[in-house]
Amino acid sequence: MTKYTSFRMKTLSFLLDRRAILIIVSLIGAVILTALISIGIGEIFIKPDAVVKALFGYGTDMNELVVKQFRFPRIAMAILAGGALAVSGAILQGMIRNPLASPDILGITWGGALATIGFLTVFSDKANALTVSIQWQPLASFIGAVLAGFLVFILSWKNGISPIRLVLIGIGLTAVLQALTTLLMIIGPIYRASDANIWITGSVHGTNGQDVLTLLPWVVVLLILLMVYSRRVNLQELGDDVAKGAGAMLLRDRITLLFISTGLAGGAVAFAGGVGFVGLMAPHIARKLVGSSFGVLVPVSALVGSMLVMIADLIGRTLFSPLEVPAGVFTAAIGAPYFIYLLYRSRNK
Repeated sequence: MTKYTSFRMKTLSFLLDRRAILIIVSLIGAVILTALISIGIGEIFIKPDAVVKALFGYGTDMNELVVKQFRFPRIAMAILAGGALAVSGAILQGMIRNPLASPDILGITWGGALATIGFLTVFSDKANALTVSIQWQPLASFIGAVLAGFLVFILSWKNGISPIRLVLIGIGLTAVLQALTTLLMIIGPIYRASDANIWITGSVHGTNGQDVLTLLPWVVVLLILLMVYSRRVNLQELGDDVAKGAGAMLLRDRITLLFISTGLAGGAVAFAGGVGFVGLMAPHIARKLVGSSFGVLVPVSALVGSMLVMIADLIGRTLFSPLEVPAGVFTAAIGAPYFIYLLYRSRNK
C-alpha cells in the first residue's frame, strides 16, 4: 500500500505524503496550543479559553487589552520570525548541501543586523526619534542580509563551493560584521545602543501590531515564491551534475534561492533581532520528522522554528521574572553545542 495520495487537476498534479500531512497538522495544533498558553501566561494569568474569547472580541475589557495590545503581537512576531529563520536555514542547507549552513553562521543574519543598526543610527535625531517611517526598516535589513549573503557566496566560489570553505568564510565575515555593528552602536546615540544590544541578542519584546502587519506580507510572498522553486532545491541536493542533466539552470536558481533566503532572514532580523541557531536546528529537526523532500520540509521547518522561538521567549519572560531574558539567549544555549556536534561529526567529510 502506497503512502502517497495523488492530487490531480487540469493544470496541476502532485503526490501528498499522508504521514507528512499528519505531522504538519499535528505541528499546527502544537503551535496554536503553545501560542494560547504563551499568551495567557504573565503577571495577569488568562486561561486558554479566555484567550480565545479575547482574540475574537468576546472577552472582558481587561483581557482584550492584555491579549490584543500586548501579548498577541509578541507571539505573532515569534511565529513569523522563527518560521522565516528556519526556512532560510533550510534553503541554505539544501542549496549548498551543507548541514552546517544557517543564516547566522554564514553572516547573513549579521548583515541584516548591521544594516538595521545603521538605519536606526543614521535616521535618528537628537531626541532619539526616527526621522523616517519604521516601515523602511525591513528594507534596510533585507539589503544588508542580501549583500552579506552574496559576499560570502562570491568569496567561497572557486570552481564551485566547498561546504567547509563556505562555513569558514561565513564565520570570518560574521566576525567582521559584528565588529562593525558594535562600532555603530558606540558612535550612535546611547539610547539606541542600549536598545540595540538587547535586540541583537534576539528578542520579540516590545513588538506591536504594526510590526506584525509589516513583516507578514513580506514573509508570505517569499514563502509562496519558495514553494514554486521547491523542486529546484530537490534537484540541487542530488549534486550539480545530476541537476544539470535534469535541465536545471544552477546559477540562476541559486541566485533566486539566495535572494529568498536572505529576504526571509533579513525580514526576521529587522523586527526580532539576531535569534541565533534557529535556522540551523529547525531544518535538522524537520528532516528527522519528514525527510529531505523540500515540498514538505519547508512548512515543517517553519512550524518547528516558530515553536522554538515561542518556547524560548516564554522561558525568557517567565523563568527569571520580573527580569526578561532575550529569547536568543536560550536558542544560542542549545544551538551552539549542537553546531559543535555537527562540526565534529563532519570532520572527516
